[in-house]
This record gives sequence, structure tokens and C-alpha cells, in this order.
Amino acid sequence: MKKELSTSFDTRQHMKSEDFEIFYYKDLNLSQVSLHLHDHYEFYYFVEGSVTYRLGEQEHHLEPGDCLLIPPDLPHTLSNAEPDLPYRRFVLWVSKSFFHTLCAVDAEGYGYGFTHAQTIGGLHFRPDLVNAQEIMGLLMNILEERNDTRPFRNLNLRLMIASFFVYLNRLIYHSINQESQTYENALYINICYYINHHLSEELTLNQLADFFFVSKYHIAHIFKDSMGISIHQYILKKRLHACKNAILSGMAFTKIYTQYGFNDYTVFYRAFKKEFGMSPTAYREQHSITEATPEILI
Repeated sequence: MKKELSTSFDTRQHMKSEDFEIFYYKDLNLSQVSLHLHDHYEFYYFVEGSVTYRLGEQEHHLEPGDCLLIPPDLPHTLSNAEPDLPYRRFVLWVSKSFFHTLCAVDAEGYGYGFTHAQTIGGLHFRPDLVNAQEIMGLLMNILEERNDTRPFRNLNLRLMIASFFVYLNRLIYHSINQESQTYENALYINICYYINHHLSEELTLNQLADFFFVSKYHIAHIFKDSMGISIHQYILKKRLHACKNAILSGMAFTKIYTQYGFNDYTVFYRAFKKEFGMSPTAYREQHSITEATPEILI
């Protein structure tokens, strides 16, 4: 069943919730938003449109999949160059009190990205295709949980927001620092990193052994010990989860399974259904956000 998760655009710049609010907006004829600021933290994910966003003194022309971190009290605005085109985005607001509660547990783990954004006057970053689709999938999951009625929903939402921050901060950290010492010292983490950024390519033990200059048996051994599953299972799971997020983004099935290393649709179909309990088509219908989302960063 298709779910309508979008919300009507609201010009208010104050939070009603004590913790966080999330919105999926889709507008036509929204040409300009007045310069404004607010006392909460804002994460913005651009889906579709022709938008230039101003953070403080800097202007950023956005592409689908782009992300903005807007700290409190930073003036910002946007202009829509083509207001007749659909303008769609996800917006997550987090209150100072909830943000500080997270940072009291681990200031760097939860606060890294926004702390950096405060230092430089707002942060604009452009993740790669896989990570952009993963971010969108995580935001969709938060939206769906918000609309759920199961017990302990609020607790789970807080955990999901915390996990989302950790995911973002890892991306931002590696984009700033390029190569992490942890990745250099832990071979299995290096392998995971390589796999996650080469899902569309051939990934075999022989190819990985050649790339990392180690024995394929050594790779298989340390990977199984570190991850608890075989490297083949890990690659398959990562490809299937990337396909799942690509389905949410609206990419055509014919592109999805070839994009992520499946040479045959039947093989992809069977693996997807085994992993997620439903066919790719059923998953798209059940998790649709009404319109098909345009392809991201292709």
C-alpha cells in the first residue's frame, strides 16, 4: 500500500516538539524563502528541483542527494530558479536540548558534524550515490516510524535519530580527513570500505587479494572472524541493501540490479525476496512516497 508521507509546507521556524521534527516537503511555485534563522539544529536533504541555498555568506547550488547542516542562529534562505519544477526535500529539526542530551553521552560521536558546521558557518556536503541513497532510506524509515502506532515508538525514534547522526558524522569525518588511521590499521575495515564503494564492480576474493596485496585465504579468515559472516555474504547483503535504497529513490529496476553487480534479474529477484521477504516491485509499492523520486547523482 502506498503511503502519503509528505507534509504541507509550513513557514513557521519554531519547533512544536521538545526533541525533533521531520518533514518531507513537495512544492510547486515556491520561488523564494525569506532570510531566517532559528534556535534548533537543521539537517536538509535535497531530492529534486533547481535550488540555490544560502548559508550565512555562502551560496550553494544543490544537486539531488546534497545535504546541508544548519546550526542554530545561522541566517539562511533559498531561491528556486525554476519554480514550475517540483521542489522536494527532507528536513529534520533537532532541538538544542535533545542535541545536548546526545552530546552528553558522546560529544564527538553525535556532535561532530554540527560542531564543524558551527565553526565554518554551515556545512554543505555531497555524498556519493550509495551513501546518498542510504541517507534517504534512513530518513524514510524515520518518517514511517513517526507515523506508526506500535508501542515504544517514541523511544525507537530517538534511537533512530541518534543512529542517523552517527552515520552522518562518519561520512563527514571521512570527507574531511580523507584517510582514517583506523582504516589503515584494520585490514578488514579497509576491505569493507572498499566493497561499499565498489558495489557496481566485480568483487571476488582474487580481485581483493590482488588489490590489498595479501592472500585470499587470509582475507577470508580475518573477514569471517571480524564480521561473523563470509565475505561473499557481506557483499551480497550490501548490494541488496543498496538496491533497496535505490528502489526508494525511484531508479528503474533495470538500472538497479546492474548498478549493483547483479548480471541477471532473476538472480537479483530471488536474492532480494529471500533477504527482505517480498519482491522488488512489492517493496516499491509498499514503501512509495507517492511519486517516483528522480535518480540521484547519476
